[in-house]
Amino acid sequence: MEKGIVFAGFGGQGILLAGKVLARAGMNRGLEVTWLPSYGPEMRGGTANCTVVIADFPIGSPVVDCPDALVAMNAPSLDKFEERVAEGGIIVANSSLVKRPVKRGDVRAIPIPANDIAAELGNPRVINMVALGALVRALGVVSLEEIQRAMEEELHGKGRDKLIELNREALRRGFSEAEKYLS
Repeated sequence: MEKGIVFAGFGGQGILLAGKVLARAGMNRGLEVTWLPSYGPEMRGGTANCTVVIADFPIGSPVVDCPDALVAMNAPSLDKFEERVAEGGIIVANSSLVKRPVKRGDVRAIPIPANDIAAELGNPRVINMVALGALVRALGVVSLEEIQRAMEEELHGKGRDKLIELNREALRRGFSEAEKYLS
């Protein structure tokens, strides 16, 4: 098994953290992982993306030409990466900001209103965990519990401990929201 995932959006949407959390969850499970960030010099407001590869054998390259999954947090990210997703792949799109449907019929589209759910939870900064929860449900490589544990490890001790429970709930909400599109 090898899965390549691209997370893409604006800087400040937590794209790189979402990728790190997924990579850590895979690593904690004993899988091989790579995490490759890419962002503009402006960070907040500029474009950001990262690629995560998770496999049960050594990974040859962190570069993914045809990802198995895409998390598109804004319309420009969907426009840029949609055509690259492998046939039969998954596209989680933040429908709060992506107002068009996924054009391809050969992928599973999962529109998640990440911004709206984060607002309901009281903090717009958890949009990344909402989207990550949806991806985890659709991809099936790690469990909800494993991704929550990895998130806790990433946030613990970095002045963000108070956000752990909120991020745990954001992961749960994204996970359950994805159920609508997978049954």
